[in-house]
Amino acid sequence: MLDKNKLLEALGKMLEDKGKRKFKQSVELIINMRGIDFTKSENRLNLDILLPKGKGGKELKVGVIAEENIANQAKKGGADLIISPSEIASYAAKAKLTDLAKNYVLLTQPNIMAQVAKSLGQYLGPRGKLPKPIIGNVVEMIERSRKSIRIASKGKYLPVAHAFVGTEIMGTEDLAENIDTVYEAVKNKVTEGNIKNVYIKLTMGKPVKVM
Repeated sequence: MLDKNKLLEALGKMLEDKGKRKFKQSVELIINMRGIDFTKSENRLNLDILLPKGKGGKELKVGVIAEENIANQAKKGGADLIISPSEIASYAAKAKLTDLAKNYVLLTQPNIMAQVAKSLGQYLGPRGKLPKPIIGNVVEMIERSRKSIRIASKGKYLPVAHAFVGTEIMGTEDLAENIDTVYEAVKNKVTEGNIKNVYIKLTMGKPVKVM
């Protein structure tokens, strides 16, 4: 666990320098690592992490690819986009694929994963945007997806993890809880001794060291 006092002090220093922007700046967590062989697939990061305090108004939309029964549940549960199996191929157009990759977390019914992969996988796969299979309650998955982030290793040799942890409008206590949650998830994967240092920064700000 990060030292809370040092973390709150770093957050205060970061927010002092936020200036006036015409957009809501994101808060980013940067974890630099050492002594890890990322050429080995078992060492690479691929984590889905639920931010306990949400995303500070930058929640992604959720798209659901499913047959009628689950699609109806998803619609009632607030899904932003519903794609039926017959519509999957139409989303292979580049403009639609770009929109899906940039703006949506995608969930899909397990029995149509192969169909989704055939039409959309070549574009979404390399971008880490392949749909997650719907397991259990789709409404709960939609809510969880809105508040979750994914951390994935960037290539084989880059020992750093970047993560969105909130926005500048959030309170420091809430940001601290989100940051500590992400840090613990990464630490549990790579072990604390392999973490070199930790920084936080605003989109347009300078990095501030936490540890």
